[in-house]
Amino acid sequence: MTTPRRLLLVNGPNLNLLGTREPGIYGSATLADVERITADAAAAYGFEIRAVQSNHEGVLLDAIHAAREDCAGIVINAGAYTHTSVALRDALTGVALPFAEVHISDVYAREEFRHHSYLTDVAAVHVVGEGVHGYATATRRLILVITGQADG
Repeated sequence: MTTPRRLLLVNGPNLNLLGTREPGIYGSATLADVERITADAAAAYGFEIRAVQSNHEGVLLDAIHAAREDCAGIVINAGAYTHTSVALRDALTGVALPFAEVHISDVYAREEFRHHSYLTDVAAVHVVGEGVHGYATATRRLILVITGQADG
């Protein structure tokens, strides 16, 4: 069986507000911009994306579970669920797909509660604080992991 050439792009709560939500922290790019940036980065390697955004944890869990069927990996910005959701971590480890954790802002330079992630230690790739272009970095690095071209 060949590896699917698709990634699931998951954006968690409040990321639908990109472009208007705290532009001093998150910039002026929209969720549509994020999806385009990610799709362009994936396409450069012959991959496509399927994007999902939800403010509801169960919707995100269902999308992650479904990715087992036709995705080679997951790019995820779990938003606030990063710091609170064992269920999200369990879904990601349960589907056994490599994933990239991405955050637009530098969470380690923000409030103390944002410093803990339930995902970082099980993520294949971790990108923080590169703005929305961090999605492209995460996508490229994840594809290199999937295709066995990653360094070290």
